Amino acid sequence: MRLIISAQEPSPDGPVDRRFGRSSWLVSVDSETGKWKAFENPGASQSGGAGVAAAQFVIDQKAEVVISGDFGPHAAGAFRVAGIKMRLFIEEVTSVQSAVTLWSEEKLLVFH
Repeated sequence: MRLIISAQEPSPDGPVDRRFGRSSWLVSVDSETGKWKAFENPGASQSGGAGVAAAQFVIDQKAEVVISGDFGPHAAGAFRVAGIKMRLFIEEVTSVQSAVTLWSEEKLLVFH
């Protein structure tokens, strides 16, 4: 399954970013193979509509799950329409890898 996690650095060991639309990086992880790739978040530099720009990028990457600290209403709406599941970090999430591990253990919160 393809996951995308908002991050401060382009690494699975790097810290997560609790902001979705304004995070510096979006890290894509294949939960089955462990392969990952980091992308600069196209929404981070937007003067407005950061969440929508980031959401469209995630949709274009064909992610099945997106994980962050929060989602704005426009990004969340886009994910709902696209059928992408949203999960929220919990306190124990400190790195991209810890987010993946806790997701696989089904410990992340479901964003409604």
